Amino acid sequence: MQLFDTHAHLLDDQFDLDRNALIASLPEAGVSGFVEACVEAEDIPKIQALTLLYDFVYGSAGIHPHAASKADNTNLLRVERALAQKKIVAVGEIGLDYHYDFSPREAQREALSNQLDLAIAAKKPVIIHDREAHGDVMAMLSARKGRLGGVLHCYSGSYEDAVKYIDMGYYIAFGGALTFKNATKQRAIAEKLPLSRLLIETDCPYMTPEPHRGERNSPLLIHLTLEMLAKVRGISIEEAANAVNQNATDLFGISL
Repeated sequence: MQLFDTHAHLLDDQFDLDRNALIASLPEAGVSGFVEACVEAEDIPKIQALTLLYDFVYGSAGIHPHAASKADNTNLLRVERALAQKKIVAVGEIGLDYHYDFSPREAQREALSNQLDLAIAAKKPVIIHDREAHGDVMAMLSARKGRLGGVLHCYSGSYEDAVKYIDMGYYIAFGGALTFKNATKQRAIAEKLPLSRLLIETDCPYMTPEPHRGERNSPLLIHLTLEMLAKVRGISIEEAANAVNQNATDLFGISL
C-alpha cells in the first residue's frame, strides 16, 4: 500500500542532517510521494530543485500569512512565474492566521486575495491555511466560488463550514491531529464528510501523530493518520487509502 502526503515541509531545518536519505527511503517505506509546501517566496528555487531531483516530489509556490508583509510585487511575481512549471502543482501555503498575527491582518488579507487571483489565472488549486480566521477565509473563498478549488489544510473549522467548502469544490485535509486524544471534534467531522473529498497530510515536521507526539514528524508516519481515518469511518485501511490517493491525484492533476 502506497500513500501520498499532500502537505510536507521537508526543507525545514529539522531535516538538514538526513533530508536526502529520508526522501530516498520513502517509496520502499510505502510513501508514493509528497507535496513540498511553500511558505516564503525565497523558498521557491529550493522547492523547484527538490522536484527536479525526485520524480515523486511535487511542490507549491506561495507566501504564508506569517510572511504576508513580504508579499510585495517582486515576490508575487516569483510565485506567478513558478506556477508555469508542471511540478509546481498548487498555490500555497496561503491563508490567514489570526492566532499569531505575525503579519498585520490587513496585509494577510491583501496577500491572500492577490494569491487567490494568481491561482485563478494559472488554473491551479490553492492550499489554504486558516487559523482562527474562519469568517474571513470563508468570505474570500466564497467570493471566488466556481473559479477556484483547493484544499483546506490541517482543517480546524466546523462541520457546517466544511460542507460549504466541499460544495464550492474544495477538499478537506486531516493530519496527525486526527489521532490526538482530544480530537473528538475533528474525528466526528472526518466521519461524516464525503470520503471523496478527504485528504491526508503530515505537515511535517509538525503535528506528529500519536503515539509519537513530541518527536519529529515525517511522511514515514502518514499511515497513522490514514489508520485513524479508516477507524472513524468504519472502513478498511485499503479502502481509505484508495480514496485519499485518488483524491490527491484529482486535486493536483498528478499520477501516482
